[in-house]
Amino acid sequence: MFERAGEAIAYIRNNGIEMVDVKFTNLFGGWHHITMPAARISERLLEEGEGFDGSSVPGFTRLEKGDMLLVPDLGSGFLDPFCALKTLSFLGTIVTTEGRALYHRDPRGILRRAEACLASLGWATKSLWGPELEFYVFDSVQYDNTVHGAAYSVDSDEAAWRSKEKSGAGYAVPLGRGYHAAPPLDRLHDLRTEMVKILTELGVPIRYHHHEVGGPGQCEIEPAIGPALKLADAVMIIKYVAKMVSVRHGKSATFMPKPLYGEAGNGLHFHLTVRKGDEPVFFDSSGYAGLSGLAHSFIAGILEHGPALLGLCNPSTNSYKRLVPGYEAPINLFFSSGNRSAAIRIPDYARAPEEKRCEFRPPDATCNPYLAMSAILLAGIDGVERRLDPAALGFGPIDENIFEWSDEKRRAIRPLPTSLADALRALEADHEFLLRGGVFTEDILQAWTTRKLRELVDVQRRPHPYEVELYYAI
Repeated sequence: MFERAGEAIAYIRNNGIEMVDVKFTNLFGGWHHITMPAARISERLLEEGEGFDGSSVPGFTRLEKGDMLLVPDLGSGFLDPFCALKTLSFLGTIVTTEGRALYHRDPRGILRRAEACLASLGWATKSLWGPELEFYVFDSVQYDNTVHGAAYSVDSDEAAWRSKEKSGAGYAVPLGRGYHAAPPLDRLHDLRTEMVKILTELGVPIRYHHHEVGGPGQCEIEPAIGPALKLADAVMIIKYVAKMVSVRHGKSATFMPKPLYGEAGNGLHFHLTVRKGDEPVFFDSSGYAGLSGLAHSFIAGILEHGPALLGLCNPSTNSYKRLVPGYEAPINLFFSSGNRSAAIRIPDYARAPEEKRCEFRPPDATCNPYLAMSAILLAGIDGVERRLDPAALGFGPIDENIFEWSDEKRRAIRPLPTSLADALRALEADHEFLLRGGVFTEDILQAWTTRKLRELVDVQRRPHPYEVELYYAI
């Protein structure tokens, strides 16, 4: 939005801005913010930042080293449509107070380092990304976890279980039949359109939105493909807008991977390609699915490191309730053209050289997009640098429905992890590729794993309602 602090100051003064807000992401993908009266905003503050307590931010610094600085990224500015007073929002960069160095655990900084690593290798200069965000919109949500009970319940006006009620008016989306449902079955069209209108006004170009497979209110919003940092920022902004617009209408949006048993889960698929200048290096008309040899090696790197990637890309216990047979979510490490059961799909409709890309389908939105995108990019880089061959490694291509294969034949394909514990073990055993160019560090990965193991243990130790049904009477 702005190139210099003076431009931002002039905009604040000339447009009646009352508050200036700076948002930032903790190591695990949660958003935080601080808000300042516009009257105290100066060029010095915009250039040097405002102090905050980094020790209170998950995954950041220790109590005795808590003081940090939050510097607005001037180019990220937007008018926040959800504030009562006219508020100019920025995404922030984290800086240390000692030497004013970029903080190495700042998620946006990690992705910047990954892009710099790519550009340093000579065969590419930038990556382009297109995330697909799936989410449910519910009309009510309740949950409870106490020493003497555990329960949750969600409801949707679209759901088939509401079909007997007067409010259903005869229009209910059957379970698993919501893909591209049209009104009046699709009751969320106007809600999504409002989200997309706001996103466009905030500078997030949107490719489209539609109802997803899940009958009780599953939605998808897909931004247009663009540069890595801009699209990682877009993931955070889309989640924010989807939640805030839903709240505005008395509803609740969730990006939780598997909020409903027996219904489609929510993924965060990443479309990805790399360029050398303006040259689309993933394209070769004579290659499989129009892919170059470089693209094959890039894909092989992602698949080779797939189990470890899930430790960052699918970092919740709930993630692995989505990655199960019977849905479009992948459970095996292979690639294919147009096959939605593949871990990496080559979109068959993207045939022009500049459109040629791969889609990594396992991730979900419990990830930190800055870390997930950095890790995926580094895995692809490792594949190219080592000249890996996906066919030689047993990763396909496979252009068949593997769920129609015999169990014995399907066992020949490497599986994805089936639990968070398995994914974290894979990450611990295979993370050298993440250290290339100093993008990740051992202490970042240790902080990540420590937090995720704590979540895992907390879930494992709690009695589950279904366990009561299974075992209470024994």
